[in-house]
Amino acid sequence: MLAACSKNNNADIYVEAVPNLPGNFMHGVDLSTIIALENSGVKFYGFDGKEQDIFKILSKAGVNYIRVRVWNDPFDAEGQGYGGGNCDVKNAAAIAARAKKQGMKLFVDFHYSDFWADPSKQMAPKAWAGMDIEQKAAALEQFTFDALKEIGQHGPIGMVQLGNETNNAMCGENKWINISALMNAGAKAVRQYNKNIKVAVHFTDPQHGRYVNFAQYLKNFNVDYDVFASSYYPYWHGTPENLTAQLTMVRERYGKEVLIAETAYAYTEEDGDAFGNIVSDPRGQMYPFSIYGQARSLRNVIAAAANAGALGVFYWEPAWIPVGADYDANRVKWEQFGSGWAASYASDYDPRDAGVWYGGSGVDNQALFDFNGHPLPSLNVFKYAKNGASMRENIIDTIPDIEVVQLRTAPRVLPETVNVVYADGSEQAVPVTWNTTQLDAVNTIGDYVIDGTTSGTAVKCYLSIEEKNHITNGGFEDRDMSMWKISGSVSREGHIERRTSDARSGEASFHFWDSEPLNFTVTQDITGLDSGTYMLSAYLHGDNGGPNAECFIFTQTDLGYKRADIELAGYKNFQQAVIHFETDKSVTVGLTVKCAAGGWGGWDDFKLFRQ
Repeated sequence: MLAACSKNNNADIYVEAVPNLPGNFMHGVDLSTIIALENSGVKFYGFDGKEQDIFKILSKAGVNYIRVRVWNDPFDAEGQGYGGGNCDVKNAAAIAARAKKQGMKLFVDFHYSDFWADPSKQMAPKAWAGMDIEQKAAALEQFTFDALKEIGQHGPIGMVQLGNETNNAMCGENKWINISALMNAGAKAVRQYNKNIKVAVHFTDPQHGRYVNFAQYLKNFNVDYDVFASSYYPYWHGTPENLTAQLTMVRERYGKEVLIAETAYAYTEEDGDAFGNIVSDPRGQMYPFSIYGQARSLRNVIAAAANAGALGVFYWEPAWIPVGADYDANRVKWEQFGSGWAASYASDYDPRDAGVWYGGSGVDNQALFDFNGHPLPSLNVFKYAKNGASMRENIIDTIPDIEVVQLRTAPRVLPETVNVVYADGSEQAVPVTWNTTQLDAVNTIGDYVIDGTTSGTAVKCYLSIEEKNHITNGGFEDRDMSMWKISGSVSREGHIERRTSDARSGEASFHFWDSEPLNFTVTQDITGLDSGTYMLSAYLHGDNGGPNAECFIFTQTDLGYKRADIELAGYKNFQQAVIHFETDKSVTVGLTVKCAAGGWGGWDDFKLFRQ
């Protein structure tokens, strides 16, 4: 329990106090990769600049709980680790021992896989391949009990998670009757080991109101659990207010405790290990990519959890910083010590992802430590959340770049002011001076960057010059989607819908996902065009569509049909498709998606111009 204290009025971070935050609130972090990172030479330092054990640094900053993932056998036949921390039972036991020294309890996160488990990937361990559900349940029960017995010898276990982000499957099973059997086998092992340990289940993405559905499935199949846990990342999972609402419904309707098991936010756009980051573009995000933006994100997640009556919040991998800045040197360490997200040795087990993308940390810009191991002021949000903290001076945090779209025939006028964002999250419009030489040179269709200055700080305007777009609601910003006709269907868990996140521009995109194979088409009829040559373009991002995925845009006119294929190349890695065609006054434009179960993505910025 955190000691009571008054508000800090001379802090290096601004934190608005969270009303009614319980004294026993779990201020947790997931530290699963720490052993691999330290073996790779990573060091950590306290706020005094001196090298210090990271568990002690975290404890002083208000952290009181450690989460650690457990994989069954993250090694190949030669004993080479798969990476991602090589998170076996032995690794968890070592972390438990160090957490115990700082008075912290352990939250054990069983993936029931030999490597990463998430909504798109739930592979059974190698040793359980070919087992029927009864055999697998028995093996899972025994593994859970044996693992807890070993880990518990080194440090106190307060909570156990049965599966990781089990929205669609768990341990190779995708039917709820089987998933529930496995969860109950795990719960039985936990109760047998220590009946006082809380049993948690874990899901992700509270945006679509599916949590009540999941909770109902758990009730229907009599799953034995105490805590309904959620991942929540502001980039992808909607507003904190919606998070509160979804967890409150589960708690009140089903009588279960709730928890935020994972959250994180970027403090910089920079990449520290030459591998590339999962999230790197701050445009359109809820907070700036800055230390102060990161602090506000964490504080607001804690507030959302408290408002839902949740047990606590766990920040995901706040110490997964670079093992170095040189890619070639880093690659040796990632392979040898497992300190990257995946090593090449995981290719046989996970050929689709690890076999292609193995390498370093994609989240070093979301850590609560800088690239050299020094704690960021945002780490102290845990300590300050209850009573708040303020800075002696409310300094400027960021001046966000702006985006402007203009028709080719419109006058070239840019905003006279831009919004300055301060450390406490407040904003103020201030005058901006633009580079008139650059602006005067803009006279053709295309994308331009215009430099500006305000308050002595550089700012950029991303200016797009276009012809008239003949598609209605091509960016999906308008809630009215009646002009788009959808053919095809999804399962009960899937969705094909407008979504206020993951946009290429603006705030919305057209998102799709399903636990079953997808095959759908969306069209819009456009009439009243002048005869001539036109260009249709659109953007797509997404992943896990399978080797036979087909995603394309098309045009249908009296003069014929044209199609342009586009690939699912990863999150926010938008690819463009373009079609040039002739028309006599009308055209049907559309998109088609055919992909495997678990495939997902988002379309944005449909544009139809006359050339």
